[in-house]
This record gives sequence, C-alpha cells and structure tokens, in this order.
Amino acid sequence: MINKMTSLERVQTVLQGGIPDRVPVHLHNFMMCAQASGLPFPEYFHSGEAMAEGQMRAWREYGHDLLLIENGTVALAEACGCEVAYLPDSAPVELRPVLKSLDDVDTLVLPDPYKAPSLLENLKATHIVARELGHQVAVLGRADQGPYSLAAMLLGVENFLEALTDPDNKAKLHALLEFSLECVYRYAIAQRDEGAHITSIGESLSGPDVSSPRMYREFEWPYASKLAKRLKETHLPLAYHICGNANLIATDMAATGCAILELDYKCDLHVIKNATRGKNAILGVVDPSGVLALGTPDLIEKKVREEIAILAPGGGFILGPGCGLPPTTPRENIHALIAAAHQYGQYREDGMMVIVE
Repeated sequence: MINKMTSLERVQTVLQGGIPDRVPVHLHNFMMCAQASGLPFPEYFHSGEAMAEGQMRAWREYGHDLLLIENGTVALAEACGCEVAYLPDSAPVELRPVLKSLDDVDTLVLPDPYKAPSLLENLKATHIVARELGHQVAVLGRADQGPYSLAAMLLGVENFLEALTDPDNKAKLHALLEFSLECVYRYAIAQRDEGAHITSIGESLSGPDVSSPRMYREFEWPYASKLAKRLKETHLPLAYHICGNANLIATDMAATGCAILELDYKCDLHVIKNATRGKNAILGVVDPSGVLALGTPDLIEKKVREEIAILAPGGGFILGPGCGLPPTTPRENIHALIAAAHQYGQYREDGMMVIVE
C-alpha cells in the first residue's frame, strides 16, 4: 500500500469529515511506554523527558498516526490536593480525596498547570513530542479526567455518587462541577499551547456501568458540552472517553459536540456508528486486554477486520484500543494491529473500503 497522506493529514481529514487514504491508527500505550523505558514507573511518570522519549521510541517502532500523551488518571486530582500513590508497575492511583464534604467546595484552589508537577511534566512531554514529530504525526495531549470524574475524585467517588441522589446537594454539586470544568479547561488549553493538535478527557464514572443515564444527563452532559463548546471556540478538538458499555448514552455523547468519541469494546458497533455518523469521529474500540494484550495476532487481525467493516465506511474512524493498553502487551500484537489496519483499512474514493480477499 502506498500512503498518500502524512499521519497528521490522515487524522485531520477524519476530524474534518473527509475520507483519508486509510484508517488512522492510535495506541493508548502510555503504560507500555513506561514498561519499555526500563525506568521505575514512578520515575518515568515524574519525567516529561522520559515520557516524551517513550512515546517517540514507540512511534519509531510502530509508525502509528496519533500519539496520545498522558501520565494516568489522577494528574488533575493530585494538582488539586488529593493524595496519590505512584505504583511500581502501573499507573498512579488516588489514595485520599482533598474534600471532606461538599461544604468545603469553596476551599478548592484552581491549580496552575505550569506549577503543579503532575501537570507540568505531562506538558513537557507534549511539548517535546510536538516539537519533534508534530509536523507529521497527530499529537493528542490528554487533559486528564473530565469534570464529572474529577469532581468524584475531589470528593471521593463513593461520597460523590451518594451525593448525586440527594436533591438538597444540587447547588453544591454544580459548584464542584463548575470548579472541575475550569480545571480541565485550563489544562486542555495548556496542552494546546504546548503543541497538541487534539485534547481529551476521561469520564468513565459517568457511564452506564457506574452512573444511571438520568444522572449522566443531569450532572455530566451539560459540562462535557460546555467544555467541548469552549474548546471548539479555540480550535482545539476534544476527544471524549467513557469506558464500558455506553450504548444507552451514545446519542447523548454524540450531541455534546465533542470531535471524537473515544469508546470501549463493550459498545455495540452498529449503535455507536449510527449515533456518530456525520457528527463525531470514533476512536477505538479494540479490547485492550482480552484481544491486544492476551490474544494472538490472528485474533487481532479478525477483530480489526470486523471493526473496520462496521465503523470505517464513510469515514469518521480512528482504530486502536478502547482504553489503556496493559504495560506487558506483546510488541508483536501491536505490530499485528498496525498491519491489519493497513491491510483492511484502505479507502476508495467513495468512502467505502477496498475489498481485500
């Protein structure tokens, strides 16, 4: 196959609603990069230079089209004062929220992305990768968790989910969500300023696997929509990630105005294609553990071919894992993903796929 576009052109064509030469590929591989670096995970995630080199080394090996820069799911929470643990062989996790109750919302202080170490190091990584590769590869600088998930971390997930059920908490919950929205927005803009072409948020706590669709529509959807609108005004596309089965809210997610829905393998492929057609691109949705980490190259080829057949026609699709790849994912499985995407993801001029026997 002869590539007619650079990786950056390929991804930008998808975001503009056009038909690229082939389906672009991304790798949600920040933990794989940490593993491959040979550094202790805590040291790796505290070094923007190490994270950048890890991403660039992976790109030199795999040649994927979209580089996703992140250091886990608790960077903003840590910057806001939550206690965080850096694990020896996985992404960092939250240990303790910063708020004791909703009554303390007014004590929160907006972090400066350039002074909070957890944010600053990731911004350094984005800057280096964008400087070195951003002219030819799309760079996605993640803005960490979205307003709903960040608010849950600041209050404590159990306390937050319980508070959602009490109507008397609405005013304070919305104040917490507004604070979280501003945190995410500032970090996203900093990612843009460091060269990211795209940013993204994770909102898995708002999905049907955790929260009801009614709670999603009242406490998540308005804030995701506000964030997408504000970032669109600055010409920064937003990718919107929810783990698990998002079928029940796929239409709502599409209506937020986010440029990309970053979806999981548990979703029905036909449901999400119909929900996003002509509105958003889909990023995903191969099972990162059962298929990419634990499967065989033959299984990966089969799953890639199935997903491309449903999600790629007409454009609007970026292939890759539906969530973060485990750190020990075999390299040969990633090569199998890339090879299958190149083989089965070629477009005809009418937006349909080239038939490969």
